Amino acid sequence: MLFDAAFTQVDNCGIQRPFDKVATPDGGVEIDPRALFDLTVECLDALHGQVTALGIHPAALGASAFWHSFLGIDKDGEPTTNIIHLFDTRSGAQVEELKRRVDAVAVHARTGAVIHTSYWPAKLMWLAANRAEACARTVAWLSFPEYFLRRITGQWRNSMSMASGSGLWNQHLSCYDEEMLSVLPIRREQLAPIETLDQPVTGLTPEFAARWPLLHGIPWLPASGDGACDNIGSGCSTPDRFALMVGTSGAMRVVIRDERVEIPEGIWCYRIDAKRFILGGAISNGGDVFKWATRTLNLPPQAEAQIERRAPGCHHLSMLPFFAGERSPYWRPDIRAAILGLSLSTTPLDILQATLEAVALRFRQIYKLLTGRFAAPKEIIASGGALLHSDVWRRMMADAIGRRVVTCLEREASGRGAAMLAAEQLKLISGFDSLSTALGDAFEPHPENTAIYASLLDRDDALFSAVYGDSPVHSLVR
Repeated sequence: MLFDAAFTQVDNCGIQRPFDKVATPDGGVEIDPRALFDLTVECLDALHGQVTALGIHPAALGASAFWHSFLGIDKDGEPTTNIIHLFDTRSGAQVEELKRRVDAVAVHARTGAVIHTSYWPAKLMWLAANRAEACARTVAWLSFPEYFLRRITGQWRNSMSMASGSGLWNQHLSCYDEEMLSVLPIRREQLAPIETLDQPVTGLTPEFAARWPLLHGIPWLPASGDGACDNIGSGCSTPDRFALMVGTSGAMRVVIRDERVEIPEGIWCYRIDAKRFILGGAISNGGDVFKWATRTLNLPPQAEAQIERRAPGCHHLSMLPFFAGERSPYWRPDIRAAILGLSLSTTPLDILQATLEAVALRFRQIYKLLTGRFAAPKEIIASGGALLHSDVWRRMMADAIGRRVVTCLEREASGRGAAMLAAEQLKLISGFDSLSTALGDAFEPHPENTAIYASLLDRDDALFSAVYGDSPVHSLVR
């Protein structure tokens, strides 16, 4: 994408390409790094051609990248593994082993990451046990944007933002966590050098300098985490606005600028940069749950319009929407979806409504955890394709959370945030306060519906306890 000086996306400039994740029955989710590299190069080829035709000379290049996933490379820079994706759950046994070897509460307080299959530590242990030969050849473990930048520049760069989402980073000391490294099959020198974090690269290798002359000699900033970029790009860079994003999965996040923060139980904490923390909860079941319902159910025409006229919970169903396990607030990759209360009178519309409400209730839980430690925001800014395409769901979110929800109209908030962060770091702008964000419809909560959602969450919690046992989170979100 190309953004102008006001961080408005330039029309008719940019390109998007889909890429594939390979899922296996044992819980594996991997991406071919070479194929993803080629697609990224293809996108930059197209963008370079577009800016050349427009006669534009870009000032800098920033990037937003998916957090938590990583791969290994050998001494020649060739991949030793595929990219092990965030949603890969094969390291469940290693999670339990780690919990026996370290104090999980203390680790969370330092790293902001729960010991879970989402993060690097358990995955590294799984790779050591199941891909020993590949691990023996690995000289560096790195995220995809590190791998990409290394191949096109010959230099190794990472951002504090990306490092902070690995589960290996001490959020308070701004360095790798020594205790975690000591119990893992990894050496400190296999990770990006701290002294180069957030440092731009200005020169491409001869091959790519010839391929993209307009991008050679300008600063390339190491990629930041996509959630951090989304907050910045959607205008949620201060604590008075929470960001709510629902795409394939979902998240609610708040930015805190301070020397140190206490990290609430059930919540993760990463970094935007050396000055700012970002805290929140991420769910594994967001837009994909909506897709499941529309794919599986024989829904009537205008189903969402019909739901808009119905009262919350009128279907008398309890729904746990955990089709892909769950992260916040339970951090249980093993749990699965359940519906209680089906009868002969239950309709597909009932199940769809219960499904959408169940996801909204997950965000009610995360909101309660965040506002138990931080002040309630004046409003919540909603982004993400799944949420923005459904007025009904945004209305549900406002009612379930009990806070005003405003629609973000920025087409690509994460890309915009990457451009803004790059400009700030290069001192092209002094901050974000003077920048406006395109916002749309606002949904005010109906107090009577918020009260109903509170009782629905109690009912869902009872189902969760019956199926999966009591969770300590329940006492924190009352």
